[in-house]
Amino acid sequence: MSLPDELSSHKIQFYVTTSYACGYIEGRASQSLVATPHHLISQKHFDDLIKKGFRRSGKFTYKPYCELCSACIPIRINVKDFMRSKSAKRIIKNHQHLQTSVLPLSFDEDHFKLYLEYQKNRHEKIKATDDDVNQYSEFLLQSNIDSRLIQFQDQGNLKIVSFVDIVEDGISAVYTFFDTSDKSFSYGTYSILWLINWCAEKKLDYVYLGYWIQESKKMNYKTHFKPFELFINNEWRSFNSEHDTIQLLNNIK
Repeated sequence: MSLPDELSSHKIQFYVTTSYACGYIEGRASQSLVATPHHLISQKHFDDLIKKGFRRSGKFTYKPYCELCSACIPIRINVKDFMRSKSAKRIIKNHQHLQTSVLPLSFDEDHFKLYLEYQKNRHEKIKATDDDVNQYSEFLLQSNIDSRLIQFQDQGNLKIVSFVDIVEDGISAVYTFFDTSDKSFSYGTYSILWLINWCAEKKLDYVYLGYWIQESKKMNYKTHFKPFELFINNEWRSFNSEHDTIQLLNNIK
């Protein structure tokens, strides 16, 4: 993998983690390529790395680097080419009453409570512990770059919290959680549509959505925002459907 010259000149190195259980495909092991030391990863370094498929978790910048699997594919939305479907327009209309605030990273008890409730309902976490507070803070509140949290409220009631990174050419969606009890709303989809619009207002080109995995149903929503771009064989390629993507991947294999 080619890396920007600036990285080597600042003694940025990369290491491969030991294997751990994959959180998306049952029975598979995962590894990550991590940029280190994390305190030397500047905004400029991160701007370069995200274009090459990297992502941030807390202070760590990484990308999947599995020996026997290449299922995780970086995905982003080209804001200029994005086409609003009828359903997207309907979702925007149904959620336009939400009040939005863009804030610096900080701990907020209401945010944390919503996070725990989301984890319980979506990931079957039942009991909160002190470790949850530490994990939440390390995962979402620690960053060496320009990161923000965006809260969405309905008449003062918290509905959505999104954590994002601001990069040179776009916005990277780090993590989003929301009120899962409101079944009639599409909070997850709306948060991405809001980011697309925010990017357009800031004259930025892309919304980075992390990784798409064909075998993971949890990732299906990412290809609903069309056209989307995937980072395949060290270049970004544009697609209009998941079917076209699968055909290409099968040809590559």
